[in-house]
Amino acid sequence: MILSAAELEALVSVRHASPHDLLGMHPLGHRPGLVVRAYQPGAVKVEAVPVHETRRSPLILKRVHETGVFEGVSHDPGPVYAYDLVVTWPDGHTSRSRDAYSFLPAVGETDLFLFAQGNERRIYEKLGAHLRQYDGVAGTAFAVWAPHAQRVSVVGDFKHWDGRRHMLRRLGSSGVWEIFVPGVGEGALYKFELRDAHGNVVLKTDPYGAFFEPAPKNASIVWNNRKFGWSDAAWLETRRLANPLQAPLSIYELHLGSWRKKTMTESFSYRELAGPLIDHLRRTGFTHVEFLPVSEHAFYPSWGYQVTGFYSPTCRYGTPDDFQYLVNALHDAGIGVIIDWVPAHFPRDEWALARFDGTCLYEHEDPRRGAHMDWGTLIFNYERHEVRNFLTANALFWCDRYHIDGLRVDAVASMLYLDYSKKAGEWLPNRYGGKENLDAIELLREFNHLVHTEYPGVSTIAEESTSWGMVSRPPYLGGLGFSLKWNMGWMHDTLGYFKREPVHRKYHHNELTFAMLYHYHENFVLPLSHDEVVHGKGTLLGRMPGDDWQRFASLRCLLAYQWLFPGKKLLFMGGEFGQSREWNHNTELDWWLLGQGPYHAGVLRLVGDLNALYKEHPPLWEADFDPVGFRWVDCSDHQQSVLSFLRFRADGTDPMLVILNLTPVLRNGYRVGVPLDGRWIEVLNTDAETYGGSNQGNLGGIESEPIPCHGQPHSAAFTLPPMSAVVFEFPVETPVE
Repeated sequence: MILSAAELEALVSVRHASPHDLLGMHPLGHRPGLVVRAYQPGAVKVEAVPVHETRRSPLILKRVHETGVFEGVSHDPGPVYAYDLVVTWPDGHTSRSRDAYSFLPAVGETDLFLFAQGNERRIYEKLGAHLRQYDGVAGTAFAVWAPHAQRVSVVGDFKHWDGRRHMLRRLGSSGVWEIFVPGVGEGALYKFELRDAHGNVVLKTDPYGAFFEPAPKNASIVWNNRKFGWSDAAWLETRRLANPLQAPLSIYELHLGSWRKKTMTESFSYRELAGPLIDHLRRTGFTHVEFLPVSEHAFYPSWGYQVTGFYSPTCRYGTPDDFQYLVNALHDAGIGVIIDWVPAHFPRDEWALARFDGTCLYEHEDPRRGAHMDWGTLIFNYERHEVRNFLTANALFWCDRYHIDGLRVDAVASMLYLDYSKKAGEWLPNRYGGKENLDAIELLREFNHLVHTEYPGVSTIAEESTSWGMVSRPPYLGGLGFSLKWNMGWMHDTLGYFKREPVHRKYHHNELTFAMLYHYHENFVLPLSHDEVVHGKGTLLGRMPGDDWQRFASLRCLLAYQWLFPGKKLLFMGGEFGQSREWNHNTELDWWLLGQGPYHAGVLRLVGDLNALYKEHPPLWEADFDPVGFRWVDCSDHQQSVLSFLRFRADGTDPMLVILNLTPVLRNGYRVGVPLDGRWIEVLNTDAETYGGSNQGNLGGIESEPIPCHGQPHSAAFTLPPMSAVVFEFPVETPVE
């Protein structure tokens, strides 16, 4: 035996950090010849059979340890050569495959160098599990970052989950371990078995896993997510050339498991969802759908916000190919896809990222920096290069492999502030003594820069609930670099206003006008999201006061106000037809309500008409973030709770007039100033009978008069239906001074 006793002990106790140094074929060194060594627990006989060099004879390996270490020496001169291991098992059958320890590393030095810098933008192509072919041999290359592990093995259903059979080698000081395992194909289940920094043997799922087994087993699955046949090239090219800030954007926010169900307990798969979802989005006219997190999550009631598989669509609804099918179908239907992305935290599940190699690898060691007390989750260590690389590459991954059109970043405020939701003594200041998380700020800037430069036309959207400045301004100006920011202030003030009895609304008029004082500070999305219909808040409809007629009329006003006010739009599922029961992730929406009288169906019809009006009229979206696109006509009539404003195109043309009457009082002859003289056409009236209203209005339009009013040279005496929004256009493209 050539192995030393110490080397042999390290092998059989599965503690060796570089098994490739001992196993496989190696020159003898001290004299001509080769040694082949294999660890095949339970084998009866092992032979090394040459693959290409037929002049060589098979080399029979001798057992040198009872656990299954075999060693054979050939004194023939020459370099190492390719060979198969032919293994005979106790039941008499044999297996033949290329020796996993005969291959060079699948991860190169440049990859490792860039990863250590945090700059390997496609690290998901290097780490994880990847189907490869080397020397005509098909198999899977496995690689994982675990710098403090004493030993790493890949275990799976292909080798009886035995950690002795495929021990990985450590690649220098990089902390990356890798091995190529011949014969392992798509669909194989696997985990990484680590002897961690403390000597404990633990099983971990692959941080870069492309697909996962359902909980509670949670094994990673070898998968090729590059084989899907996309047909959306035209969509991607159009997106690349577009400016999302000057385009219509109305987002339908959706939870995959509870939008519709096949049975009481079974949700639609990704593929099954495509048809009915596209039909519904076409009917309602939304430009985009936004999915609550689709990344793998073991805890369903987290709605996806406790991610355990950042590089995998959840297996609950099908395979990665199935999710690609859904995205592709939506693109073919002209509908964009946004997903929630969660770089703010991750759960403490011991089989996932938490204390991955026995140390706080992905999270910060100090709980004052590394834990969210409220959520019971862990915070990424944003200052560590490899962790930053894990996150930035993950954002690019969803754009690359799944053609995602936008990333909405959850809980940005929790990333920006070191004291977020923490009491005194529960947080550590930054190096300057402040509460800003400087490393998270740099991560967000880098993420936004990379997404916008590598995937032009893709939007990044921040859910940021504080007054942090320049969230949607470029990093080179000192901003965070997001395309858009949720306007949480608008949402809070608007819902606060609409929940009030109409008789009291005149005292809160400023809640609807205040948003324009800061509107041009950011590029805003106006969100009525899932957060507003859970945790005892009820529904949008449930907030509205009064009898059914007033409640639905108020809801129609709310939706019209959202669609007509400057900013992009987001509405959570159910809001489009006046869901009356608070959202429950375990049940589908109450679609049956659409057959119960005129009101719910009327709201759905209104949302479809709002989206049609919105998309067809550039004044409603072209200059959302330019002061030329909006002008108050009268925002001071709090006594009658009436608001009026104008929307314009980016060049100041095509004025559209919006008037909101927010009490259930019919107002005849209500004079409003207009910039142009002529006939103003009524293009939307939320009080129309088709929406469930009382059908009051202006008989299709109204002629202006040369009577100055509200600082405008002309005016008209409008009929304002009770609790309504009415919209007028002037069908002549005339610049307005």
